[in-house]
Amino acid sequence: IGRIIKKLDELNLAERTIVIFFSDNGGLYQAYGGYRGNREIVMTNEPLRGEKGTLYEGGIREPLIVRWPGVVKPGTTCSAPVSSVDFYPTFLEIVGAKADPAHVLDGETILPLLRRSGKLKRDCVYWHYPHYHHSTPAGAIRQGPWKLIEFYEDGRLELYNLKRDIAEKNNLATKMPH
Repeated sequence: IGRIIKKLDELNLAERTIVIFFSDNGGLYQAYGGYRGNREIVMTNEPLRGEKGTLYEGGIREPLIVRWPGVVKPGTTCSAPVSSVDFYPTFLEIVGAKADPAHVLDGETILPLLRRSGKLKRDCVYWHYPHYHHSTPAGAIRQGPWKLIEFYEDGRLELYNLKRDIAEKNNLATKMPH
């Protein structure tokens, strides 16, 4: 990223270029050091539980870093959950374009967060993982600090308060029945 910023500076483009660093999932291995099979573990999601392909925070909580001179103040942070589906409506708004009315936008613009001028309109964030990749098919919903995961095969539920339990160790689903 530093080399990209340096090149933008050299080309006198840095002040009018938005740079976004984002990952689409968490790290691949959930082990905290050592080896898995014959491969050395080179990354960790600690203290987060899970990995790529799971609905635990280690699989879905990724970095998002935005450098936008004059708009995003360096060093600011935001804890609101956003998703890659939010980029398209955000870019449309930045350039003043409208989406094709025939296209349904799953996300919403994150400009209020970037400009620190407001909150997102949505109340919840949803994930749907209907495949077998490091986990069994499941869906999740997050509302505020609460996250509910449902495993499709057996209907098992897991409920976590992420504000109190970022490592998702204390399943509250049986203690707080729906």
